[in-house]
Amino acid sequence: MNANNHYPQNEDFRRELGGRYRTATIWQGLFLSALLIAIISLMALLYNVVDGAFGFVAFEYKNDPAEFTSTPLAELTQAELATILKDNLSSGAYKKLENETPMKNRSQAELYTLFLERLVQLDTKGTWSMTDSLMNGGKIRAEVAQKYPDANLEFRSWLTPQFLVTPMSSKAEFAGVRTAILGSLWLVGIAILFALPIGTGAAIYLQEYAPKNWATSIIQTNINNLAGVPSIVYGMLGLAIFVRVLEPFTSGSLFGVMDSNGRTILSAGMTMGVLVLPLIIINAQEAIKAVPDSLRQAAYGVGATRWQTVWHHVLPNALPGILTGGILALSRTLGETAPLIVVGASTFISLDPQGPFSKFTALPIQIYQWTTRAQSEFHAIAAGAIIVLLVLLLTLNATAIILRNRFQRKY
Repeated sequence: MNANNHYPQNEDFRRELGGRYRTATIWQGLFLSALLIAIISLMALLYNVVDGAFGFVAFEYKNDPAEFTSTPLAELTQAELATILKDNLSSGAYKKLENETPMKNRSQAELYTLFLERLVQLDTKGTWSMTDSLMNGGKIRAEVAQKYPDANLEFRSWLTPQFLVTPMSSKAEFAGVRTAILGSLWLVGIAILFALPIGTGAAIYLQEYAPKNWATSIIQTNINNLAGVPSIVYGMLGLAIFVRVLEPFTSGSLFGVMDSNGRTILSAGMTMGVLVLPLIIINAQEAIKAVPDSLRQAAYGVGATRWQTVWHHVLPNALPGILTGGILALSRTLGETAPLIVVGASTFISLDPQGPFSKFTALPIQIYQWTTRAQSEFHAIAAGAIIVLLVLLLTLNATAIILRNRFQRKY
């Protein structure tokens, strides 16, 4: 190599170029490996969930269905099922069911479930995963025939339409996630109503109005730090403020509700709103920053005030980012468990929430409660509930993508 030349020549150049290509290939392989590991981990998680939501179930009837009707079970009509329940349930049990939802307003599928749960009474003897059911079907049939000669064996999907519209039950065979889904939707709705306006307003002030000084820097730093605070801390904050200090408001006693305390959907929703508030502020700030400064200067140039500039130019252009960040923050709300346990979510509740002052449960709470049970059938319905939760999360994320693409403007 020429000492006066700083660039490699001839053979040195080819050797240097080959080394660079080898380094690039190594890094490309590492990045591809990371992607493959992520995909494999995600697929393993999804397979594990689906594996538990399907499979063989062995069960027996504690009471023979022929004791209640001579009609084949598959042919029972809504009216016949209502009559059977009225004739065979105790007056107190029937009256309770009638007060919850009149029998004439219940579907045939719901009445059939009540018939099996309250009168026939299924007794589950064993459950098997989808993998075991497909790979070892013959062995499972032989085992059931030997241990439970009177049992019925069927391949069941624990995730059914009935599972989505049925409330909680003490028996896994008849439990559903309707109450938990409604509770989660209430929580998300209250959280968005509480956090999105406040978060967007705070972001607008910090980005468009606040002076750039040490006080603003401290506020901004603390907002960034609050976004990383463990969720259990927010649960303790919600317990101290919304459940106890603001109990007259969150329990509804200020509005005439006397059968409740501070552990309501309203308290939980506001707690979750505080949890995602820093995330919404940060996302909204980034969306506002992305608006070209030339739009502001053009608005000022034709005599617009700062507020007119923000309202008519900055916010419309930042709206896709604000909505996307808000929805992604609410996805976190939908999957949180720790704050809800602290605030007072119920692990067993069969009544749908009727308003913001109702007792509540949520999908993550229900999944947690089912996975702690010893019976394998509860683990199976927990897998089904996890699939429902994942679908809701994916729906929210897809909505965020659609809104971003719908309102996004390019410059």
